[in-house]
Parts: sequence; C-alpha cells; structure tokens
Amino acid sequence: ATDAQKARIRELGEALDAHRKRQQSQYPSLTLTGMYNVLEKLRSGAALTATEQKIHAEGLVSVLKQIHDDLDAAVFDAYGWPRDLTDEQLLERLVALNAERAAEEARGLVRWLRPEFQNPSGVVAATQSDLPGAPSALAAKSAELPRWPSKMPEQVMAVRSALTREDRSWSAEEIARGFKSARREAVLNALDSLAGLGLIVAFEAGGEKRWKAPARSAA
Repeated sequence: ATDAQKARIRELGEALDAHRKRQQSQYPSLTLTGMYNVLEKLRSGAALTATEQKIHAEGLVSVLKQIHDDLDAAVFDAYGWPRDLTDEQLLERLVALNAERAAEEARGLVRWLRPEFQNPSGVVAATQSDLPGAPSALAAKSAELPRWPSKMPEQVMAVRSALTREDRSWSAEEIARGFKSARREAVLNALDSLAGLGLIVAFEAGGEKRWKAPARSAA
C-alpha cells in the first residue's frame, strides 16, 4: 500500500471507532451486536422492526454502513483488487496470498507489520527445516505449532497454506495435527470449502479420504 492508501485506511478506521464509541456513550443501552445486526438487515434490504428502527436511529447505522463501505473500498484499493469481488472470489485471492506468504516464511522471509515491536532484535526468522526434529512444517513439535484459527475464513486459509507446503496428499487428521486445538470436524469443513471452490482435489486412497493441492502448471 502507498502512504496515501495507508493514511486513508487509518483515517477511516479511526472514524469507525469514534463513531461507535460516540453513539454508545450517548445511548448506554446501545450494543455493538445490536448495531451490526441492524447493519446486516440494511445490507439485505429486509424491513426493520420497531426495536431495530430505534437502534438504527440511536446508532446512526446508515452512517456506520457508509464508513464500512468506504473502508472496504480503501482496502480493496490497497490490495490493487477490483471493488466488486464476490465473497468467493475474495476468499480465493486471500487463500492464494496466504499460501504465498506461508511459503515465504518457510524460507525465512517474514513481512513484519511493526518490526520495531514484533522483531526488535532484527533476527532473521528460522526456516521450517531449521526447527529441531521437524522434517516438515506439520511435523513440528506441539510448542511450535500454530494455533487453530477461531473464524471460518481464517481456518480455510490456514488449511490451504498447510496443503501447499509439501507436494503430497493429506488426510484431515494429518492436517489437524499440524495445529494446536484443531478439531477434525472443523478441518473437514475447511477442506470441503476449498474443494468446492476448486482450489484442492479430494480422492479416496486406501479406503481413506485425502486432499491435495493441484500441481502448479509451469509458465
């Protein structure tokens, strides 16, 4: 992102925070959950109930929506992506970008957001092969495993990244063992989402369902 784009995102983020705090300070019973439930109904075009109309008025939810729309547009611009991407297209691009970043970090390149706080020593990150006793990223000992994300989109990206680290197929159990606190059911949901988008392939092998990232074609 350019400096101007960063400044625009920062400005809108601060405006969003200020708007929500201001309205909640004026109306102590107003909750973020209530405001965002009304925002979702505005986006869907559904009619508001009397209670929701009250929340809409107290929270100035139309203003909240406009700030979010402007912030979304600014972030799309910073990525250099079209503003009219569908949720599926956006997820596909984020998954691909996450896989690129994971591959970079496996080689020791970390793009610190705030290096003065995240990496004050300036030490270069270890590659996955440098981890003691870890022949692959998913075989790293438990203390070094990444924590399983709490939200579905992040889970999908994490599974996609894991699948692309080695040119092989994986079972849901093998993927789950690569994360702290990952449940097999959640991993299966992420795998099914990726397969539905055509980003990975599923097949049976030895009576077991397995998944694999498609081979990249040579340019």
